[in-house]
Amino acid sequence: MTKIDTLFTQLRSSGKKALMPFVTAGDPDLQFTADVIRELDRCGCTLCEVGIPYSDPIADGAVIQASYTRALGHKIKVKDILAMLAKVSAEVHMPLVTMISFAIIHRYGLERFVHDAKAAGVSGAIVPDLLVEEAEKFSAVCRAADFNLIQLVTPTTPRERAIRIANSSSGFLYYVSIAGITGERTQLPADLSENVGWLKSQTKLPICIGFGISQPEHVKLLKPVADGLIVGSAIVRRVAEAATRERREVLKDVGQYVTSLLAALE
Repeated sequence: MTKIDTLFTQLRSSGKKALMPFVTAGDPDLQFTADVIRELDRCGCTLCEVGIPYSDPIADGAVIQASYTRALGHKIKVKDILAMLAKVSAEVHMPLVTMISFAIIHRYGLERFVHDAKAAGVSGAIVPDLLVEEAEKFSAVCRAADFNLIQLVTPTTPRERAIRIANSSSGFLYYVSIAGITGERTQLPADLSENVGWLKSQTKLPICIGFGISQPEHVKLLKPVADGLIVGSAIVRRVAEAATRERREVLKDVGQYVTSLLAALE
């Protein structure tokens, strides 16, 4: 069992749910990314999703795209991100996963990426642009290394295909709450809970919901049906303020925000 598998087993046995914040690696720099991860862990977040900057993200909204652009402007490299994660993973309790394009993994080398990510203390990878029809080889590499491959199911994914995606995934399933891109929203789809409920009836994998979740009210609404909730743009937007504000104040703001979400999970 991976660290993620163990975590969700413990959460389910205690009736608790996960909160998974998202941060962009290298925005504004890798040192501050590490500081944010430590702060999220200190506040009690359950997992952390670390975005590997990519020039052509397929599902990220304006806030995360802008953070990727800023990070890439610093000539950030995957090896530098993994070096940072190797240090911080030894200092935090929560598992770390990467959100990474398969184009990057393919260029890096499938076996090499999994080996290096695992050596850096990373427990799995969310790969949004890996088609289930093309996932078999990478899925096998991940299984052999006890490394979780986390894939996405969307509201428009045909049900037969959703089951196929679940069968080739491990760790947890990432359920995309809306048909669209990431970003903070005031309302979530009315049929979201019903759709997730059906998916839960088809797989034993934990299901974490992302896209659009930004308010304690969203957390309260979805915690009965979700195993975990993923929050990205609202955190990335706050971290971006480090360019113009004292970093200590930004960390405090991020901490207070995630604390309000964690309180809603209780």
